[in-house]
Amino acid sequence: MSWGEDVRAAQAEEVIEAEPEVEPEPEPEVVEVDPQVEKAREQLAERIKAIGEDFGGSMGIAVLDVDAGWSTGYNETELFPQQSVSKTWVSLTALLLAEKGLLDLDAPVRVSREDLTLFHQPIRGEILRDGAVETTIGELIERAIQQSDNTANNAILQRVGGPRAVRRALANNGLEDIRFGPGEKPMQSAIAGLLWRDEYSYENNFFDARDRVPQESRKRAFENYLADPVDGATPLGIARALAAIERGEVLSEETAEKFLTIMSNTRSGPRRLKGGRPEGWVVSHKTGTGQFWNGQQSGYNDVGVLFAPDSSAYAVAVMIGVTRRPTIERMQMMQEVTRAVVAYHEALVAANVAEAEAAVEG
Repeated sequence: MSWGEDVRAAQAEEVIEAEPEVEPEPEPEVVEVDPQVEKAREQLAERIKAIGEDFGGSMGIAVLDVDAGWSTGYNETELFPQQSVSKTWVSLTALLLAEKGLLDLDAPVRVSREDLTLFHQPIRGEILRDGAVETTIGELIERAIQQSDNTANNAILQRVGGPRAVRRALANNGLEDIRFGPGEKPMQSAIAGLLWRDEYSYENNFFDARDRVPQESRKRAFENYLADPVDGATPLGIARALAAIERGEVLSEETAEKFLTIMSNTRSGPRRLKGGRPEGWVVSHKTGTGQFWNGQQSGYNDVGVLFAPDSSAYAVAVMIGVTRRPTIERMQMMQEVTRAVVAYHEALVAANVAEAEAAVEG
């Protein structure tokens, strides 16, 4: 059994063990929708489909109106690599444990050279300069989400109980269609056709080792990951999870607000979803960016909750599985998704105004 098959088998086993028994849900009530609202939904659905078709390739989009529960998308039920989007679920697990009194977010934590990972890790410079960084889980969450720091995220992961703990948290809270892989070190190594070694955390050792991997092996490993990503998720699954967090169904309302505030200060990807927002809108988001091979990039994502000036919320996930398109075109596509959501919201506001005026005249 390959490492990927082993991880997916463990994921499936844990989900089965973790799922609580639930009563069958009653048939949903048929709710009559205002014609103007229905028109706004149709226009958004058409616009999202057009954006997806124009960009083409391996990609998916999901948009969920948090208050109404209505959603639309493009390839929204297909699995795509999450890459650093999965940091969201590591931090979520820490917050869930903290709410249960099982983890102290303010307790001192020492992050040292042994905790270093690979790729983007701004904390690395501080560790190499000072030998270690004295911090807290709460501060590491901010680093992991806002700076997409791989070492900060790995330090949290180890202290919440590892990948199994994250998978249990997802399953126990009904956050479906979201996988969590074996962790950054083994996953990124496998994508490159390597087995992790601790020496890869230092200097250019990982990149040198990756360059020595035969091209056929790199190709096979890269394509195997894309075909069945161990950290895969559907855009709709992520949008539903973010909506549940925003509604206070996963965390307490106070903790959810703190978490979304942290996400609103994310520094990575300022020209992705956030680049399309007009003044007054807030975007609480997490980006994800994968490895390159042969001119292709595996995983280029942005997911989050878009808040209108009136506090209306829309959960959005835009995920590119693999692409050769220039980065500027990817960002422009994501900005168009944000603009489509803004136009939808404005149409809803206009519909509410028209309904209020009609009620007054009546």
